[in-house]
This record gives sequence, C-alpha cells and structure tokens, in this order.
Amino acid sequence: MLPESSVLIAVMNHTRDLKRARDEHWYRIPVRSAPKFFPPDYVAFYFTKPFSADAFSVRWYAQVRGHELVTRRDLLPNEPDHPRADQRYYKLQLGKLVELPHPIPSRSLRRITFILTNGKRLNEAWEINDLFLGPREHDSLWRALKEARLHAERNYVIRDASSTRAYSVDFAVICHEGTLGVICGDSPGRSEAEMPRAVRERLLYFTSTQIDASPKKCVEAIAAAAAQLGGPAESKTPT
Repeated sequence: MLPESSVLIAVMNHTRDLKRARDEHWYRIPVRSAPKFFPPDYVAFYFTKPFSADAFSVRWYAQVRGHELVTRRDLLPNEPDHPRADQRYYKLQLGKLVELPHPIPSRSLRRITFILTNGKRLNEAWEINDLFLGPREHDSLWRALKEARLHAERNYVIRDASSTRAYSVDFAVICHEGTLGVICGDSPGRSEAEMPRAVRERLLYFTSTQIDASPKKCVEAIAAAAAQLGGPAESKTPT
C-alpha cells in the first residue's frame, strides 16, 4: 500500500460479512449510502458490537480489485424474499485480507458511517480519529489537542436529546454534563438560528487565523469550556 493510496473505512456489522470477505473475497455497500468518492484503492473494516472483543476497531483491510453494480438478490440468492432484495449494491471484489500491525480503536466506541483516508494515515493511526483527512487547520488543532492530552472526537455528530435533529461539528469533547462542539474555519456554514439553545451554548468557533496563530490557545479555550461542563469524560458508550 502506498502512502497516497485511497482507503475507505467501512462499517462491518456482522461476522458473516467478514467470513465472506475472507473466503469469497467480496464486500457489499448500498448504492444509496455509498460515499461520493468511489471506488477506493483499499477498504478497511470498522467492526461493531457483534465482534465482541474486537468491536469498535479497525483490524483488517483488503485491496479493491474491482467492483460491479448488483442487487441484493444477485449477491444473496438464498434470501430472495428479503425486504431489500431489489436494492442495488456495489460489490467490491477484494484481494486477500491483511491484518494491521495493531488495531485502530475508537476510544469512545463511536458509531461511524464511512471514513475516507489514505495509506499513510492507516499505517500510522493509533485511534480512529487519527484516520480523518481534513483541512490544514483541522490537523493543526488535532495535533495540539493530542499534545495537551485532551481527548476529542473528529467529524462528530451531536444529537439533540430534545428532538431528532443532529448537528455536525469538526471536533467534540464529551464531558460529564454534555458534549462540547468545536467548529473550525472562516465560514462555518451552519445556521445557529436553527440549533436549539442547549446546542448553541456548547459550541466554540475558531477561525483559520486563530488556529494558525496559536493552536495552543485554542486548546486552552476548549479545556476551559470543557471544565464548565464537568470536565472531559472518557465515554465507553456508543454515541
């Protein structure tokens, strides 16, 4: 794998899918939820709860040797009456499964959909947040957060407990009394007016200039805001 190779981190929810990837060399992704960048050079698998001790981590990857558009009925002919039998899928044709030198865990056991990364980050990552590709200022703030040992989640979705709405933030610090969101960039592009007050009150904004000038000061502001929410909590529950 080259450092610049594209790698798609895909969710694997069932142990039988790992068996198919290992023995039959294919994996399916619904067309309706496939990422915009497709196909990748490699696919790596983020295990969920059914994988027990290996859950909420990336351990295996495979080269993508091709893909085709098929229906679920084509993939799984023994399940012709399944409700999604006619749904279209990308069938990724895989090479041999390769185990990473060490697993890449999610410290907060978070849910993800897809993460597009590259070979360099896959080989250097020690936790799931190390995989995210982002603008320069995002990477700079992430490094500063790690140096300060202030645990944060990248590209996080905050869910409002009082409604079904969800809001994306660039970073989140999960605290004892709520989740602190951080939005980076000169034009956030999000309408605060549409957010519930409880969400707005737990948001911090930093411009690219602020981050470039002193990522350390930004981290200090994040730490102070997190303290107002009871301090960071090492979450062990899917969020």
